Amino acid sequence: MRVGRLRLPQITATIGPPSSKSVIMLTFEDFPPGHFGTYGPRRVTREEILAFAAEFDPQPMHLDEEAASRSMLQGLSGSGWHLCSIMMRMMFDGFIGRTASLGSPGVNELRWLAPFRPGDDLTLDVDVAEARVSRSRPETGIVTFKCWARNAAGQELCEWVSPIIVRRRAAIATERPS
Repeated sequence: MRVGRLRLPQITATIGPPSSKSVIMLTFEDFPPGHFGTYGPRRVTREEILAFAAEFDPQPMHLDEEAASRSMLQGLSGSGWHLCSIMMRMMFDGFIGRTASLGSPGVNELRWLAPFRPGDDLTLDVDVAEARVSRSRPETGIVTFKCWARNAAGQELCEWVSPIIVRRRAAIATERPS
């Protein structure tokens, strides 16, 4: 699929609120601390790396093989922001798209640990680092996720820690018509 000059991979999720008839909605209570899931693999193409870089992060190490070979990355690599976008999509497709999420107050930590390359198969490991009921909005909870993107060799490429605000099961149950 093309959007302007950007060539995007085939979309794997329907954007919009999940249908309560076909999807089990995850609530705060479904996120106890510990390992939550592993998602992927998701292959990244050279064309995708070049298209993202051209549009959003046009640095030479993301656009030009020759310049990239002379950079500290020693070869063409995807933008860290591209990797974050892929991670977000993998989280959405994996669980956020069917979670009673009210959004996120931001990202607590983000570290790019190693470059990702054309042809890499990316996986995403997700842990629940913390889950607590909101003091100011007790009908919600705050779930903090710690995520790692890895290539097929198991090398950690990115580490991300971010909370999301999730509705509690009882709050949803009281809204449903009888």
